[in-house]
Amino acid sequence: MIEIIPSTIFMIIGFLLSLYACVSNDAIQTLGTFLNTTKERPVWQIWLYVSLVMIITFVSGWIINDGDMAFGRLDRIPHAQAFYWWHILPPLILLYLTRKGIPVATAFLIISIFSAPKVIGLMVAKSFVGYVIALISSMILYFFIARSVEKIFLYMKNKPISKPWVVAKWLSTAFLWSAWLLQDGAVLFVYLPRQLNLWQMILSLSIFAGLLYILCYRRGGEIQNIVKLKTNTQDPRSATIIDCVYAAILIYFQTVNNIPMSTTWVFLGVLAGREIALYNRLRFITEKKVYKHLIKDLTKAIVGLVVSIAVVFILNNHKEIIDTLMHYVSLH
Repeated sequence: MIEIIPSTIFMIIGFLLSLYACVSNDAIQTLGTFLNTTKERPVWQIWLYVSLVMIITFVSGWIINDGDMAFGRLDRIPHAQAFYWWHILPPLILLYLTRKGIPVATAFLIISIFSAPKVIGLMVAKSFVGYVIALISSMILYFFIARSVEKIFLYMKNKPISKPWVVAKWLSTAFLWSAWLLQDGAVLFVYLPRQLNLWQMILSLSIFAGLLYILCYRRGGEIQNIVKLKTNTQDPRSATIIDCVYAAILIYFQTVNNIPMSTTWVFLGVLAGREIALYNRLRFITEKKVYKHLIKDLTKAIVGLVVSIAVVFILNNHKEIIDTLMHYVSLH
């Protein structure tokens, strides 16, 4: 009993911190453009909508998958037999990096501490492939629609948006939000048992909904700046297309295998491909400014990856590292 109580406490703290960190860092990838384009709407309306989509998605998965909230993404990552103080460090580090505006891949930082090296390697590989596919797909699409679609949106950005486009934006947000939840359920629930009972499911989703209210009230956070700096992302029509492209790629990788991946890298790939295509077709700003933002985003993502892997390595091998240091000190 003495070991079970602290382990349970660390598990609960880890879950709460992980959930909050994911909402602060990753959720903005899917809800960022929605928050940008609904500034005139009351906070409670935005919160109610995204919370309902979240609840419907996870409750459906809970029923279909016999209590599994991660949609099979944690099949290769068993639930920890015991939790210790170092298990709560990854989400704390993630929160710090998020406040600095660094788009950290939460899958690497949080899930990796529970994963075998082989699984970590597969996650990194899948995420890198996701970035490349997102970059190329987005670049090709926007190369063809830049002048016929996006150019018109740019010229009409100060005019009222028709109701069909407003409806389309809300629907595309639901599509993307649900697709992201399917993929990132592994990160959100990695601290919890792989099958949850009814009350555990209700409590976890209630906490999630509460954190979503904070996100909606703040209209994003530091990571939101990555969205704001991109071309015309505050236009609901442009944002709708971004959502659909991003969601389609996430759904595709959902069918490839059950290895978790970084949705952050896919998100950055979509935005990068879009910016490159729009610049080459429309020449809306200088080349230097375009690639400056893209290189800055990619650099931050790489820094986040390196930090994540370094933190996971240290935490997973901290005993050996301490023993080695103590042995080295004793020799002197």
